[in-house]
Amino acid sequence: MTNQKHTLQDHLYGADHGHRHDADSDHDHDHDHDVPAGPLEENPLWVHDNIALTSVGIDIGSAGTQVIFSRLHLRRLGEDLQSRYFVVNRETLYQSPVALTPYLDEVRIDERAIGTIIDQAYAGAGLHPDNIDTGSVILTGEALRRENAQAIGELLAELGGEFVCAAAGHHMEAMLAAYGSGAAKVSHERAARILNVDIGGGTTKLALLEGGKVVGTAAIHIGGRLIVLDGEGRITRLDPAGAELARLAGLKWRLGTRVSRTGFETPAGWMAEALCDAVLHEKHRSLYLTDPLATLEGISGVMFSGGVSEYVYGREERDFDDLGRPLGLALRQRLEDGRLPWPLLPAGECIRATAFGASEYSVQLSGNTVYVSQPGELLPRKNLQVLQPSVSLEGEIDAGKLSGTIREHLEGFDVKEGEADFALAFSWSGAPSYERIAAFARAVTLALERTIRQRRPVYLILDGDIAQTVGAILKEDWAIGSEVLVLDGIALRDFDYVDLGRIRMPSCTVPVTIKSLVFSQDPRG
Repeated sequence: MTNQKHTLQDHLYGADHGHRHDADSDHDHDHDHDVPAGPLEENPLWVHDNIALTSVGIDIGSAGTQVIFSRLHLRRLGEDLQSRYFVVNRETLYQSPVALTPYLDEVRIDERAIGTIIDQAYAGAGLHPDNIDTGSVILTGEALRRENAQAIGELLAELGGEFVCAAAGHHMEAMLAAYGSGAAKVSHERAARILNVDIGGGTTKLALLEGGKVVGTAAIHIGGRLIVLDGEGRITRLDPAGAELARLAGLKWRLGTRVSRTGFETPAGWMAEALCDAVLHEKHRSLYLTDPLATLEGISGVMFSGGVSEYVYGREERDFDDLGRPLGLALRQRLEDGRLPWPLLPAGECIRATAFGASEYSVQLSGNTVYVSQPGELLPRKNLQVLQPSVSLEGEIDAGKLSGTIREHLEGFDVKEGEADFALAFSWSGAPSYERIAAFARAVTLALERTIRQRRPVYLILDGDIAQTVGAILKEDWAIGSEVLVLDGIALRDFDYVDLGRIRMPSCTVPVTIKSLVFSQDPRG
């Protein structure tokens, strides 16, 4: 403490650092610590690097429809000089009750009833659509088979504004369940191979995880709501797969057939046994909707998710007049009898495994070396799905091997190359030599052969600074028929969806809005 006359210059030369000023002190400057600091949340630097968003997730599945509202805390990693914000905390604000997905008939979802479910969820959460910053609409299983499913999802996403709309096929749904259930996190923490079995209303999805990553997926046509009864015990819903499963169990059931209270035990028992057989590759290969898992070696545990898992783990006792409860009980009995050779791991998320409740929303700006062959045709673009093949672009690049990996990754996300637009994301490392970049470009042309033949656009996004070279090789040197957009300086990953804005001049950059599905237990960081 001092009341001698002094200036800021005195401090700069090392004088009187450890002091404070009293009211009668003689000085010509102020000190930061002379003023109360105030709440951290009001600090301009903190406000710049931290964002709070309100998000909604709408999950329309084979059996159940649910809505979850979340508050996300996103933080920019300023110390890494990154422009992207990452989710550091997620708080669930409201979870709607799981409602039975309403159908008008075999080919249509009841749009009006879906709207009522969503309206009731907003009312229950005490929120208005204007309060929502971002969200996701996911359609899965048998609901996706209905002819108006995609239109409903796109409409809900459009009404919500910056929403992700994802139609999850068998492989993608298996991956979503593996992350959403927490199986990926358990696999990461234990550094182990784990099998996640997600049993929904229409299908069973298998995901093999190793070290937190999904290394294999498959789907089996067994589910808990393929047959439904009314209050008098008559069959009012009989999906084709349900009729076939009943026939295989020795039953000739039709719409209107009366079933006793214990009548579901026979088909449920047969389905439980058939599911175990199919998982173990013993028989019932015809029940697979995809190829079976390639290998089951080294599995150290099995987790169950989906609506039927609520009964497997004994967390639900209610009966919804379908196969769910008897199938879950029959499976639990077989697990206790050792029918599957792996220990049952504790439950994670069960019926809410694919209900994310949130999507992350952030913005990046591309580097100024973008390549856009026809800006008017390629930009702007909304809700472009991002796929990040698990490849290392270090050292020598084998175009044939890399193209095979890209094709496998597309298949893993149920993307039909040549029929849908998407963006491939890569992390570039190593020397930007012409030979290496040309090999990478060749792999892209081999992997996207149908896309190029159909003259559909090619979207590539890289974190390395090679966009102009890649684009020039593809479009100018090799003159491929597709229009080409290559962005660099952007870091993306699977389960991202991007909106691409128009080129900004004079910087020649492209704004990229990123909407990512947010998992409560994501081992990817």
